[in-house]
Amino acid sequence: MAGNSDPLTPRAKLAVTAGKAVAAASRAAGRGSGSVIGGRVALKLDPDLLARLAQNLDVVLVSATNGKTTTTRLIAEALRAAGPVVSNALGANMPAGITSALAGRSEARYGVIEVDEKYLAGVARDTDPKCIALLNLSRDQLDRAAETRMLAENWREGLAGSKAVVVANADDPLVVWAASSSPNVIWVAAGQMWKDDAWSCPSCGGVMQRPGDDWFCGECGFRRPTPSWALSGDHVLDPHGSAWPIRLQLPGRANKANAASSAAVAAVFGVPPQVALERMFAVQAVAGRYDVVQFQGRDLRLLLAKNPAGWLETFSLIDPPPTPVILSVNARGADGTDTSWLWDVDYTRLAGHPICVVGDRRLDLAVRLEVANQQFQVFDNLDQAVAACPPGRIEVIANYTAFQDLRRRVGN
Repeated sequence: MAGNSDPLTPRAKLAVTAGKAVAAASRAAGRGSGSVIGGRVALKLDPDLLARLAQNLDVVLVSATNGKTTTTRLIAEALRAAGPVVSNALGANMPAGITSALAGRSEARYGVIEVDEKYLAGVARDTDPKCIALLNLSRDQLDRAAETRMLAENWREGLAGSKAVVVANADDPLVVWAASSSPNVIWVAAGQMWKDDAWSCPSCGGVMQRPGDDWFCGECGFRRPTPSWALSGDHVLDPHGSAWPIRLQLPGRANKANAASSAAVAAVFGVPPQVALERMFAVQAVAGRYDVVQFQGRDLRLLLAKNPAGWLETFSLIDPPPTPVILSVNARGADGTDTSWLWDVDYTRLAGHPICVVGDRRLDLAVRLEVANQQFQVFDNLDQAVAACPPGRIEVIANYTAFQDLRRRVGN
């Protein structure tokens, strides 16, 4: 950590004040948290503000296609065992949102920052992180984000020679290739349920061989590294071979994997696995994800799934048939306007569930479900869909802006 002197110049302090004022005005006008517009204004006034705000913090950056918001929250809870934490807990993960979060840092010792995949290298340059967690890479927002191998290449180039300790998922070949340019990597066997973006070798383009949980390229020799941390059932195995129980209120295998990576990150800062994992139990929901809410006299569990990998993981944790399921898909700017990814999702996994479809792109989703031979009904809005669902808790799965729409409707 860089000492306790105030790193903010008069210009930087003015930028912070202006950013907070604009954010407050945005909130008062009912236009959201104001973090993004506040950060943009602050950075306009002082382009070096993010670096200045990070100067006195031990920073952790978390990046991935899926799970970065949850993992950021788990790491933040773990590190609070060692000192005050500032974090962009609500997921504003581009430079403006990150700047807003750090501007409210008060006396924080640690900065736990979720970073959009496209911005990781730049944010790493600005914040000089002590640790970077890389969880996974898969197709997402195809009209906005680069193809996955290009993202991996950007990570690899941006992190080359980084002083940060990189905690990386050994089971994702794209992540391994990206992280391998860093001199100090801690490998975690966190698993990889979705494999359809990693069948070709990111190093040479050859066909990846995948015997069991292992993987390797038969042409260039690029292969899975030996992990020092691992998810094993309901336990995290540390580098000494000790098994630490995972007790989470968050559901599913994916969140156990997030906890394993989070424990490895916490250890970099001296927080023992037992302490880190115990603190993670306090997390019940993350920005509305996994919340169970009451709406029209029914229990709805809200689940976010933004891309094929995310939908696959989500299908694995919903209650079994005949639990009703509501699916909602939009294609606004924050979602990506290209809905072709719907064809990569295996909707046959919903067989036996009564399915209701809503959202801006409900007809796109309806065509996909029709081809998958699923029984479903299409509705104009959530109220109609809930009224049509048979008894029992309803699983509601939505992509990004559809999820925000649903949260507003149910008052969450």
